[in-house]
Amino acid sequence: MNVLTSKLLEVVLAVLPITLIVVILNFTLTSLDVSLIIRFLIGAVFIIIGLSIFLLGVDIGITPIGKHMGKAIAKSNKIWVVILAGLFLGFIISIAEPDLHILAGQVELVTAGSVSKFMIVIVVSIGIAALLALGLIRIVHNIPLFKLLTILYGIVLVIAIFTSPQFLAISFDASGATTGALTVPFILALSIGISILKKDSKASEKDSFGLVAIVSVGAIITVMLMSIITNQEEISGEMEQDHQVSSSLFGPFLHEFGHIAQEVFIALLPIILIFLIFQKISFKLSKSSFRKIISGLVFTFIGLVLFLVGVNAGFMELGTELGYSIASLDNKAYIVIIGLILGIVTILAEPAVYVLTNQIEDVTSGYVKRKIVLFTLAIGVGIAIALSMLRILIPELQLWHYLLPGYLIAVGLMYIVPKLFVGIAFDSGGVASGPMTATFILAFTHGAADAIEGADVIVDGFGMIAMVALTPLITLQLLGLIFKIKSKKGGFE
Repeated sequence: MNVLTSKLLEVVLAVLPITLIVVILNFTLTSLDVSLIIRFLIGAVFIIIGLSIFLLGVDIGITPIGKHMGKAIAKSNKIWVVILAGLFLGFIISIAEPDLHILAGQVELVTAGSVSKFMIVIVVSIGIAALLALGLIRIVHNIPLFKLLTILYGIVLVIAIFTSPQFLAISFDASGATTGALTVPFILALSIGISILKKDSKASEKDSFGLVAIVSVGAIITVMLMSIITNQEEISGEMEQDHQVSSSLFGPFLHEFGHIAQEVFIALLPIILIFLIFQKISFKLSKSSFRKIISGLVFTFIGLVLFLVGVNAGFMELGTELGYSIASLDNKAYIVIIGLILGIVTILAEPAVYVLTNQIEDVTSGYVKRKIVLFTLAIGVGIAIALSMLRILIPELQLWHYLLPGYLIAVGLMYIVPKLFVGIAFDSGGVASGPMTATFILAFTHGAADAIEGADVIVDGFGMIAMVALTPLITLQLLGLIFKIKSKKGGFE
């Protein structure tokens, strides 16, 4: 109970800033519908309760399963077992990721069905599966992370030349959306489980991070290849929204509840089945440990359902309306400044960010404080949203104008910062773009793009998650550089 109370307090402090900012904006810059604001506040309550229960469930359910799975894979010491496990686990976990379903649904909605939700989910899951297998091979065979990431991003830059601007935005967004609330805890635990069995503690510490980074590249590559193979060069779309707000307060929550509960159950089912099979064959945990993990999975289910209902029914519509009304103001500087502020506070409410920052503090035995990582991450994401708003306002600014120099800087930094920070930074890039970003901020961006004359809802509305996934790669590696300089001054390396 104490654990749940501490998590509840942590989550309240995380969700409160974004709630206060929206309420302040409603009474100052823009006047939103009263029912929309009330639904937003009800949604905030759902998010706080749901996120607290979810994080508790991850701690006692998802993370132990991932660690046991990692150890079981590493113990086999057979490369084919590692590859098959990576392919199988990667596919079922990705297909289960709620963030990916949210993004794929948005793509289908905005492209009027020309790019189907099912197609995006399957294509992305194939990429995740292939790259998870590669990431596990890297850990087992001690392949340096920076070398592998250099090759992978080299491939991405080459394929990007042949990809249309619309699909460029969607593919980088897919990469951020796949590494969400369910995928990240499992992948991090899996990599730690495999790394723990290494004799060299330094190598083990470094290899605990980087798997999320490798996996997220898979989504970029496969969506780009899909656009080239299917020859979908140009897709057009617009917001099918008349900006009429539903007056029902609880209707949207009841409407979302059923299908979200079904989606989350289907999402968790493969993980439950794998756990039960491995418990019988390999884990053989005691009855109390087994019961604890099962109760953790139940908490994960309840928490994730409440969280996603809160986000979809309370935050999504308000996000679009807020983006639309602020972008409609005469002074366009407001949309950039508010984008920056929203980016900073939204990251504090991301579930996967909590899992990663705690993991960083644990693995580094407190050397890298979670508060410092969280602060650096918030600044990076704030800048990302502000730059995305700028891109909506200036038609000449294209997504690749940001991504090309950004990734060149990120890859260049890998060669000079401490290797531990390379893994942390690239993992953080994927983690930063979770359900809050994939819903509230994505809706805010689409609303802004809809309001600005000359902006394209697909080209400018998407690509924001790509920016959120990019900036932490630079800011956290710069943090690593500061650590390196400080440690040298202190007389130790």
